[in-house]
Amino acid sequence: MFYYLIALFVILLDQFTKWLIVNNMFLGESIPIIDNVLYITSHRNSGAAWGILQGQMWLFYVVTIIVIFAIMYYIHKAVKGKRLLGISLAFMLGGAIGNFIDRVYRKEVVDFIHTYIFGYNFPVFNIADSALVIGVVLLMIQMLLEERASKEKTYGENGPHHS
Repeated sequence: MFYYLIALFVILLDQFTKWLIVNNMFLGESIPIIDNVLYITSHRNSGAAWGILQGQMWLFYVVTIIVIFAIMYYIHKAVKGKRLLGISLAFMLGGAIGNFIDRVYRKEVVDFIHTYIFGYNFPVFNIADSALVIGVVLLMIQMLLEERASKEKTYGENGPHHS
């Protein structure tokens, strides 16, 4: 239940921020937060990351539904005693559902976080996208920790011994 509350928080925050953008900014409007670094920019995307697969809504519907059910399955089957795994899956679930809501109701995703990282004009994104990235990073950390624990269990703390 805890993990679903995290996902719900992500969904609510994502949808609230998108609602603010849609209702208070015109498309293309940009508000500087930190000059040359961070802007709030009203943008729409009918594709996936970096605008790929524009207009392929049916594909996004099918893939997202499969992903949502797979994440829920793993939350029920794999997170016992693995809090970090559960949190990572919760972030991914919230992010997937947040963008799915946009695709179903708006036929496009509302993006608004616009950054320039080391001079690179990064594609505009949103809270759901951020949650997906955070979830994936946490999942990678979980996997690295499990790999390390597995090696310690197999070889002991000092690694393999050579005679």
